[in-house]
Amino acid sequence: MPIVELLTPPPGDAYASEAAEQAQTYVDAFARVGLTVRPRAWTDAGDAPALALLAWGYHLHPERWAALLDSWPADVPLFNPAPLMRWNTRKTYLAELDAAGVPTVPTWFGDASARSVAAAFGWLGADELVVKPQVSAGSHATYRVKRGEDSPDVVDAMIQPFLPAIQDEGEYSLFYIDGAFSHAICKVATNGDFRIQPQFGGVNARWEPDEEAKDVAEAALAAAPGEALYARIDLLRRLDGHLALIEFEAIEPDLYFHHGEHVLDHLAEAVSARL
Repeated sequence: MPIVELLTPPPGDAYASEAAEQAQTYVDAFARVGLTVRPRAWTDAGDAPALALLAWGYHLHPERWAALLDSWPADVPLFNPAPLMRWNTRKTYLAELDAAGVPTVPTWFGDASARSVAAAFGWLGADELVVKPQVSAGSHATYRVKRGEDSPDVVDAMIQPFLPAIQDEGEYSLFYIDGAFSHAICKVATNGDFRIQPQFGGVNARWEPDEEAKDVAEAALAAAPGEALYARIDLLRRLDGHLALIEFEAIEPDLYFHHGEHVLDHLAEAVSARL
């Protein structure tokens, strides 16, 4: 059977064992369409078609990650394509999507010096901010900052207004496979936290998106520089009451496939068709 390598965290990574468990689920689903899935650490060289869905930890080694994408052979399929993932690595893509007319959460890009944070407070018109690195994942090095508090030590930062919806209404994620809507979930922070990942106590449940949510998500997909085989589109309600893009994830999004129907089967069929 044709081989597809599943890029996973390197040995010793905090999520290596969890990724190994998820990898087996992909092995089973892809076998049903005649594909053999072979896990490989994304930090190792390879020459087979590959799927980057479990390439966790790339944000901790941005130079190695960039080198992998830059050196990927043009005649070897990579899902998603290297140019799209290179664009998606640094969250300055939000400014590009905003310029293209996609509703986004307002974002200030720069450093997190006291001067920059003060300017961001003024530009964003907020009393509380969220500061994190431009290359980040899983709420790594993400901080809430109120007026008068010390600035976090983040060099290449992105700064957004803190939006209370994260703690009550929640953040919405819409998943697309091969350009088609697959399923959606709602993720809500708990216990006074603002991070919605399960490791921080966040909870999630299946959600049926309305037309506004789909319109924003599909505008983001259409404006991205390349066709995504898979994507997770995260939306949060702004203070003006409208849903807006807070993140476009085309690298290693958790597909939350347990909230959808036949999600991995659809993904396997899409990969098989493109091969």
